Amino acid sequence: MKSVLIVDDNLVNLKQISAQLEDKYDVSLAKSGELALKICGKEKPDIILLDVEMPEMDGFQTIAALKNIPGFSQIPVIFLTSRDDPVTEIKCLESGAVDFLTKPANTDILYHRLNLHLEFSAYQFKLENTIKELEDNIGTFFAELVECKDYNVAVHVLRTGALAEILAAKLFETGIFKDELKAQDISMIRRAASFYDIGKIGISDIFLCKEGPLTEEEYREVQKHTIIGGQLLEQIYKRTPTEDYLKLAITIAVGHHERYDGKGYPHGLKGEEIPLVCRIISVANAYDTCVTDRVYRKKMTHEQACQAIVDSKGIKFDPRIVEVFCGLKDQFAEVCASSSFSSHNSKWSVYHAANSNN
Repeated sequence: MKSVLIVDDNLVNLKQISAQLEDKYDVSLAKSGELALKICGKEKPDIILLDVEMPEMDGFQTIAALKNIPGFSQIPVIFLTSRDDPVTEIKCLESGAVDFLTKPANTDILYHRLNLHLEFSAYQFKLENTIKELEDNIGTFFAELVECKDYNVAVHVLRTGALAEILAAKLFETGIFKDELKAQDISMIRRAASFYDIGKIGISDIFLCKEGPLTEEEYREVQKHTIIGGQLLEQIYKRTPTEDYLKLAITIAVGHHERYDGKGYPHGLKGEEIPLVCRIISVANAYDTCVTDRVYRKKMTHEQACQAIVDSKGIKFDPRIVEVFCGLKDQFAEVCASSSFSSHNSKWSVYHAANSNN
């Protein structure tokens, strides 16, 4: 049975609409926008009926807050209001609602609209997942191309993306970077991370597979993979400009080796000059690199890797991100210790875990 959340400050309206729907839907009621947000923090309705005029937090403020909850941007919202004028209707649709109905709503019309948008939402969800799976497989393919040149890179890249998603989700939850990090960025970070080392395709195997330390000249050649990766992804993005995750992938490919103290490459950016997504990826990348065997050194223990990151707080890494990382150590260890981790295993997806109970 599909679930419907009804939000209205009028108790009579709530009871009336609930009586119309309770035989065919699992109905939840909220008499304010604030209460609706609390309910949505615990459970995910399939569709929301939302009043416009409510005290303190009106319908437009409520839908804006709902759209900023991870995983809620695709939930259909229908405005149900006593205001029947073109200006209000346009404002409702522009705010992100899928439909607009006036109160009191005819039961048959209400059923029809709900079923219509629920069916369309299910179809849209299936289509978007199919497209994302295809695009993720392409990203994995590129990572595996690099694996031919650099030992174990494909799995490393995939794990780094999963770790970055976990870290980004926690940073979003804390609100530390509320002006920079949006809900839709979280899953895109994981997808974009598949491409961050793509530039190594243009670097000689002699350097990438060298067991000893690189000379200064060799190291400068390896550093070029950031610029090469950005240029390759820019060409792909020009052909598919609607794919926002590719734009994010360009930023990551170029900036994932910048350091908080300004001594990174390729541009020597410092502190908050470095894009936030690159600061997140750098911590995730560093952890997985530390606990993975490389051609030039043996892997560290989990404790050693965590200490290395803490020791580099304010030097290589954003101190605020390191503080959040410290609260996620066990989750990071679990991801990297999993023998079942693969490009097709969604176990580590933050959104998959969040949606699996709904």
